[in-house]
Amino acid sequence: MFLVTGATGGLGRRIVRILRSREEPARAFVRLTSRYSELEQRGAEIFIGDLRRERDIQKACQGVKYIISAHGSNEASGGADVLDYRANIDLIDFAREAEVEHFVFMSVLGADRGYEDAPVFKAKREVEKYLEKSGLNYTILRPSGFASNLLPLAERLRETGIYLSLGDLQNRSSAVSTDDLATIAVDSVRVEAARNKIFPVGGPEILTREDIPQIFGRVFNKQPFIISPPLFLFDGVRNALGWANPELQKSLGTLRVLLANEFFCTPEEIETLETCFDIKMESLDNFVRRYLGS
Repeated sequence: MFLVTGATGGLGRRIVRILRSREEPARAFVRLTSRYSELEQRGAEIFIGDLRRERDIQKACQGVKYIISAHGSNEASGGADVLDYRANIDLIDFAREAEVEHFVFMSVLGADRGYEDAPVFKAKREVEKYLEKSGLNYTILRPSGFASNLLPLAERLRETGIYLSLGDLQNRSSAVSTDDLATIAVDSVRVEAARNKIFPVGGPEILTREDIPQIFGRVFNKQPFIISPPLFLFDGVRNALGWANPELQKSLGTLRVLLANEFFCTPEEIETLETCFDIKMESLDNFVRRYLGS
């Protein structure tokens, strides 16, 4: 039995789909208010709970062989300290108690860079260190940006021709196909070379932020109009919000780090990934065409 947290998210939903397509038993950890009917229809066991409650986590881990932690935080569900850190620490502890055979943790590229103003990065790194010392067999995946997160921007460009990108357009990234990431997460539990390893996970191309709307433009046969406000405007808005909501200002530190820095995998890292998991990583162009192309 696989336990998947964050099962109704963009990544978690794909993980459950892959598991059920392979006829693997899957327990989807979901909130009562989330949309989980598709997962139920695919034959997943639905576990309704709250990752902020230890008792729910402990119960969800019972009878589980593998755990894939694919959940994340937001202001509505709880901050980085609650979900990205504490929920994962509890999940690791109860996984050990339940004698889980393999734990797959979804971290973030750059977690080890020491970004002090990015709560999510700090939380992910502390969980990585805790998992490494836990005694569990593990695989830690550090994805760059999810290609699925770019689909709304692509749809907006298709409708309006406009693409909004904050920060330096020459900053580089290697957005990973969310489907590839889900496949790697599932395969991690049985690929011997993935045991007790950390993998950066990205797409096969290193792209500047300016390249991304050009790719969308080719897919839709439309010349993109790129709007790129300087980052100091974001800083101004963030500081203004801080007067009324200091916690929101703090949480926006993660977004500030994402906007200001580069997150890409090297060709050598991609080659290692493809060799280990016997996969050919999908380009952003192909990903967008699969989901939005005519």
